[in-house]
Amino acid sequence: MMRSIALTTLALMLTASVVARASDPLPSWNDTASKAAIVAFVEKVTEEGSPDYVPPEERIAVFDNDGTLWPEDPMPFQLAFALDMVKKKVTEKPELKDEPMIAAALAGDFEKLLAGPHHDGLLKIAALTHAGMTTTEFDQEVKDWFATAEHPRFKRHYDQLTYQPMQEVLAYMRANGFKTFIVSGGGADFMRVFSERVYGIVPQQVVGTCTRTKYELRPSGPVLIKTMDQLFVDDKAGKPVGIHEFIGRRPIACFGNSDGDKEMLEYTTISNPRPSFGLIVHHTDGVREYKYDAHPKSSGKLVAALKEAPERGWTVVDMKNDWKRVFSTPPASE
Repeated sequence: MMRSIALTTLALMLTASVVARASDPLPSWNDTASKAAIVAFVEKVTEEGSPDYVPPEERIAVFDNDGTLWPEDPMPFQLAFALDMVKKKVTEKPELKDEPMIAAALAGDFEKLLAGPHHDGLLKIAALTHAGMTTTEFDQEVKDWFATAEHPRFKRHYDQLTYQPMQEVLAYMRANGFKTFIVSGGGADFMRVFSERVYGIVPQQVVGTCTRTKYELRPSGPVLIKTMDQLFVDDKAGKPVGIHEFIGRRPIACFGNSDGDKEMLEYTTISNPRPSFGLIVHHTDGVREYKYDAHPKSSGKLVAALKEAPERGWTVVDMKNDWKRVFSTPPASE
């Protein structure tokens, strides 16, 4: 009899545990103020009859990519891709080594590559390595790279290093009627190759840095050619502009990690006629990921937005203390 009662009690405890986990939309988050803020916002804007209710067509959530959905230190993944493409192109055309920015890339001189208002060195590399390619050719280059390239520290393919807590936020928002968009300084063409497979965000919901694309009808059929003309940089003040141009509706939720996201956070939360929410991922975990804000190794500086956060009511995520786990596919070091 006692054994039966004990087994029944154990079964009830296990069932309660399963139910609790199933009812928790953010299981990789610790029960801290950051998690509570996300849940409270979603609940209040989706509760019909609430004064804060927002109809589904206006539930727009925008997410930066590098440093918000996956790492950008010691360098953004697209920069790692570009450096590998430089090495490949130099093998095919050795004369490219005489180009100053190619030489800087081969030497690992990130300071030189990232100098200028729009990371001018990287733009020069893009012009030398990708201008003139068809979009189909570029897509295949990106796919091949993700299939083979490995992060030097975490020893995983780059697209396996997404942040599990942020994947849960994406899923939670969509389950509650939000449309989720990437709004990033990264190249739109680069991100559209993997965004649906990796994040569940369809290519048409990716806003990024882009240039003019040229149409040609070739004997094999229609093609689109990448150029470096009419550059639009989707970073800093460019992000609200990109949202207006490509989304056409003001977001009510914004997720970023750096000063490059400050204007997007402001546009989302300041004087918004709808309830709004802003969140900053602060990289505080040097063991499981990286620890930086004012002094990143390449990009992702966080000073001005962090200072502005208390005044604006933005939630600041302490990666070390707010996240139970970091990566969707844990590397050996986590």
